[in-house]
Amino acid sequence: MLRLFPIIVHGSRHTMTPSTKPWVILSTLLLLGLAGCVPGGPEGSAGVAELILTGGTVWTGDDANPRAEAVAIRGNRIVGVGSRGEVDALKGPDTREVELDGRFVAPGFIDNHTHFNSAGALLLGANLLDVADEEGLRRRIGEAVERMPAGSWITGGNWGAYEEWEMGSAGEEGRGAREPFSPDRGMIDDLTPDTPVLVNRWDRSAFLANAAAMDAAAVDCGWSGVECVDGEATGRLDAAAASRIREVIPPKSMELRLAEAREALADLRQFGVTTIHDNTPPDMFPVYQALLEAGELTTRIYARPTLDRFEHQAALGLPRNFGSEWIVLGGFKGFVDGIMGASTAMFYEPFDHTGGFGVWRDMMNPPGNMERLLLEADEAGYWPQVHAIGDFAIDTLLALYERVEEVNGPRDDRRFRVIHAQHLRGPETAERMARVGAIAEVQPFHAIDDMRWMEERIGPERIRWTYAFRTLHDAGVRLSFGSDWPGTQASWYTANPLMGMYAAVARQTPEGEPVGGWIPEERIDAETALRAYTVNNAWAEGKEEVKGRVAEGFLADLVVLDRNPLGVEPSELQAVRVDLTIVDGRIVHERRGDR
Repeated sequence: MLRLFPIIVHGSRHTMTPSTKPWVILSTLLLLGLAGCVPGGPEGSAGVAELILTGGTVWTGDDANPRAEAVAIRGNRIVGVGSRGEVDALKGPDTREVELDGRFVAPGFIDNHTHFNSAGALLLGANLLDVADEEGLRRRIGEAVERMPAGSWITGGNWGAYEEWEMGSAGEEGRGAREPFSPDRGMIDDLTPDTPVLVNRWDRSAFLANAAAMDAAAVDCGWSGVECVDGEATGRLDAAAASRIREVIPPKSMELRLAEAREALADLRQFGVTTIHDNTPPDMFPVYQALLEAGELTTRIYARPTLDRFEHQAALGLPRNFGSEWIVLGGFKGFVDGIMGASTAMFYEPFDHTGGFGVWRDMMNPPGNMERLLLEADEAGYWPQVHAIGDFAIDTLLALYERVEEVNGPRDDRRFRVIHAQHLRGPETAERMARVGAIAEVQPFHAIDDMRWMEERIGPERIRWTYAFRTLHDAGVRLSFGSDWPGTQASWYTANPLMGMYAAVARQTPEGEPVGGWIPEERIDAETALRAYTVNNAWAEGKEEVKGRVAEGFLADLVVLDRNPLGVEPSELQAVRVDLTIVDGRIVHERRGDR
């Protein structure tokens, strides 16, 4: 097990303390741990495959050899791709052979945008987004108590999000007569005698604490913001009171972090996700490293800290994509504007329902700060990847990218991204993105989730260029697909790439609405969507020579689907199932039951 405390830095002995800057800890972890974990070449007896998949349709993503029947794997590499007969030549007495019976094989899915730590916390804890009654609250809280390590707090939850949209997506004006769900501690105290609970409504307008949480913080009716009836606290709190309780919540133990991570990994495995481009806080690196050393890491991590931290990596002389084949310190994520869900994305014209134009994020201030960050990160050889959602925000970011090229000069290895790229001013924006060489890092499920309220916010004319996947593709912009898993405080986004493909190809809700698709001009074909989840994402992270395709010498990261997603009706894409997930040559998920 890697030990970080104490460490030797520049010949001196230093002990890490809680006050040590997280990036010192992170960089030390990377230097001591990851640099020594780079796998070698293919393992096993020369010329003999350890695993063969045969008798299927193999979509390789390789233009030189686009289709095959069989794949051979030795160690963590693909050693053969071709016909059944060609791959049979690599069979040995101990080779495991999987008969595909016509099933579909593709490169393992790569998700361009995840929040792994948040997903794990939500999966292990209490996801209350669709909870709007006592029965649902008790069920979800009770299940969380059973899953979580003893002594852990249940927090977050975001109850009532979907109830809100049912009552009217514009907020207060559209709620109608029904009052929103307002739970009290009496609904859950009997389920949680030893488990403190502090959960909140999705918009943070209301909070609920159980008896254990209030006891831990010594809450009484003398506190401001604590609702009491007949001298007894109901558990209902305002934000200020909840903040005081939050002060006594202990830091998450490694046991809890690992438990959350295992839940997240299981979710990714079942959906065939073999790499994530993760928005990673520094304290997750020890978790990833512990899982790797225990042989439990089943998804590769392309980690993205925030753009304002690139200087720490540069100061240590660490290059872009420093790490191993499992954990890489990749790009740096910046922010230009807010989000559509909060009506804070930055537009040229105001939102119809608020009259506001959106907001600039902190990195845009003081004026010139984002330009400085981009110029310096690019000069150091790093790849900035920046969130921009509204049309004004996207145009502003493209102007900044153009400025970087003007000042730092042209370079072949730049891979700028426009994260989300949700609303273009028009097709000219897509053409500009293509000229800049910017990747459109989009999450298709956003489109079929946001369609329920997008028109009321920006009007029927402006939505024409919302989630404009076809326009971007036709302009020559490289499409990169992902999930934004697990979503926001108002929505759950699945990590299932097949749902992302469905959203991009059908542009309909899971129930099939609207007929013909929402803004059908922006539908794309299934193969373009599959490429955006595999080949293009490998290119976006600078790993196109080792992953994203089914080709000899590539990492053996594969997914086996129960049917061909390129040969079904768009409505059927969401019904395609992952039968096998293979990572690093190892089967990490195998669906049981009838295929």
